[in-house]
Amino acid sequence: MTTVFANATINHTLGKPNSHNAAFEVLPPQGFSAAIKEISQWEGYIPTPLHSLNGIATSLSVAEVLYKDEGPRFGLGSFKALGGSYAALKVLQREISTALNSEVSLESIRTGKYKNEAAKITLVSATDGNHGRSLAWGCQRFGAPCKIYIHAEVSEGRAEAMRDLGAEVIRIDGDYDDSVDLARSEAEENNWFVVSDTSWPGYFEPPRDVMHGYGVMMHEISESLTQAPTHVFIQGGCGGFAGSVCASIRQTWADQMPRVVIVEPHIANCLFESSKANKALFVKINEESIMAGLSCGEASGLAWDVIAEEVSDFVTIPEAVVAPTVRLLANAESGDTVIEAGESAVAGLAALICAAKQSNIRDQLGLDGSSRVLLFGSEGVTDRAIFDEIMTGDDYG
Repeated sequence: MTTVFANATINHTLGKPNSHNAAFEVLPPQGFSAAIKEISQWEGYIPTPLHSLNGIATSLSVAEVLYKDEGPRFGLGSFKALGGSYAALKVLQREISTALNSEVSLESIRTGKYKNEAAKITLVSATDGNHGRSLAWGCQRFGAPCKIYIHAEVSEGRAEAMRDLGAEVIRIDGDYDDSVDLARSEAEENNWFVVSDTSWPGYFEPPRDVMHGYGVMMHEISESLTQAPTHVFIQGGCGGFAGSVCASIRQTWADQMPRVVIVEPHIANCLFESSKANKALFVKINEESIMAGLSCGEASGLAWDVIAEEVSDFVTIPEAVVAPTVRLLANAESGDTVIEAGESAVAGLAALICAAKQSNIRDQLGLDGSSRVLLFGSEGVTDRAIFDEIMTGDDYG
């Protein structure tokens, strides 16, 4: 491993874990159970691998490093296949049931019984890539039209992947948060339905469904472990993923709750700043992060309610540690399984390596020789051109 990790500037602030009620009130256990039951019946469903990175663990002087690899998920390359598609199905269920004045099942929509009704319901969202791809895939499966809004910095490769799944892709000037605003306003004007992974005042059900869909990951993990990890490092973004994981962990392991560390880019740190302010904040993004899926400026209020009560630590990492971490996994530099990971997937591992190699941060996070750390490899290679540039070092250090 290079000295980039030992020399990296890592920002850290403590969370304020408290009552733990939101984990059950915001994301009720029955919602997770329903999502797991439905998604496990989808064609192509296979639990994703949980790799034990023994070489990395030894090099960092911790007991265990576990890496949940979401690259193979439904052939879409990302954990978001679980959220956007499931939330789309739930929107269709609600709208078709209302139109027919009769409750219809998720299975009946999934199997095409209401394809004519679904074809009249347009679903839209903004995305950095993975959420939109998931929504497009779900719409293609369930027969609904799909419009995806992307900002100026989303790669053309990711845009094309969504078009290949039948979505109409609308590229705008501005950043991710600008694309969210436009998707919302045009949906209101045209009676379309937004399927977002972030909430705002008056808009909660689809983000809640997205987070319940993500619970499939923790279900798979808990099924394969005999004891809870001591630490969990989770990518930040708008907070939907982190909120889901926190609630799932609390509901699964209760008093054995691991220490939860949220990781964000220095330049997109809305959850870090929200923790310091003790409320969900908007942070202006002045420069897009290489970790495209984490380049979000506004914390989801729904997710923040859970995060605020469960997260022990918030850290931010510099851009310079991302590419070396991608190469570390792909080249199996520590003798572990070869893993091809996307830029956002390695945030947790990058933060762990930096923390383990810097004694002050190591102590602040309570890392030692008995630590068992769970990481989420949230995406595989979702843009081959970017991955290839990272592997050669061109433009990415």
